[in-house]
Amino acid sequence: MNKIQKTDAEWREQLTPEEYAVARQKGTERPFTGRYWDTEQTGIYRCVGCGTALFASDTKFDAGCGWPSYFEAINPDNVRQEIDTSHGMERIEVLCNVCDSHLGHVFPDGPPPTGRRYCINSVSLKFEPTK
Repeated sequence: MNKIQKTDAEWREQLTPEEYAVARQKGTERPFTGRYWDTEQTGIYRCVGCGTALFASDTKFDAGCGWPSYFEAINPDNVRQEIDTSHGMERIEVLCNVCDSHLGHVFPDGPPPTGRRYCINSVSLKFEPTK
């Protein structure tokens, strides 16, 4: 896998201020405000930073949390997990494994078949509808 590395200035030029705050500074959008939390179209959700395919619409489900939620990644090699101890709690952060953009977190309370809930910021994604 070829890692994408850019300077901070290059990221700021490429991304909107909100995308930069979430993807590069590990921010979070408010629940029920993101562009994809209630999208039901068929397609692929790609990384806002590099376009890597991350999640398919057929793995998306309504978790009631206000963020797009998926029970598995398209390719597990495209996402990386790290322990996140910010905000006085321990969670598992999910990042794009190609460009290191912050995506969200994964929790062990999802539906079958994986039991996982990838809770992802809409602003970290670009949706590509199936034609």
